[in-house]
Amino acid sequence: MSHLSVLPPLLPRVDAVLILDGDGNRLAGKYYGDFLTTTNSSSSRDAMKSSEASSGDNVKSSVTVEDLRGAFERQLQSKIQGIAARPDAAEVVTVMAKTAVFCGGTAMGATSSGGAGGDIRVVHVGPSTESELLLAYLCEGMYDALSNLMGGQMDRNMVLDNLELVFLLIDEHCDGGIILEVDGHKLASSVLLRDEDEVDAEAGESGVDGT
Repeated sequence: MSHLSVLPPLLPRVDAVLILDGDGNRLAGKYYGDFLTTTNSSSSRDAMKSSEASSGDNVKSSVTVEDLRGAFERQLQSKIQGIAARPDAAEVVTVMAKTAVFCGGTAMGATSSGGAGGDIRVVHVGPSTESELLLAYLCEGMYDALSNLMGGQMDRNMVLDNLELVFLLIDEHCDGGIILEVDGHKLASSVLLRDEDEVDAEAGESGVDGT
């Protein structure tokens, strides 16, 4: 694939790509590999221990993957809340021994204007050994693509109203944790083209069913 040539020789991998609102709620996202995708992975055990430490209670034996992801995202939110990261200057934090970089958000005491600096955050989570600069580059590219698709209105309602496009964007950007494309304009164009193709396909199927 020709567009991969713009990326480093060794394709970067990420553990998760998340779209969060200003309160840290996950509006869309995907986890990859063994990072919080099962309840018996090392990352899941770390999440259980962390949840126990923060709550002071024993985590229930029937804990689910979604419970563990929620615990991770709450810790993430506790570190990034009140921080606004420019679209071209991602911020970096460490959560559960993972490196998390993010763009967007609203600064402490500020209110979201619903524009390009809205309350939505794009987060990339990677291993602690991954380059922070590389993760920031990936995150900034996806934030740019999302902003293009949302018409610059990076707020919760706009994202929720366009979740299909958001998930298409994640899939165009990353497959199984491997980054496929970073350029924001290329990503947005690919998503819109794929969306049109799926709409045309659905219309064709409806036409066949109706005959």
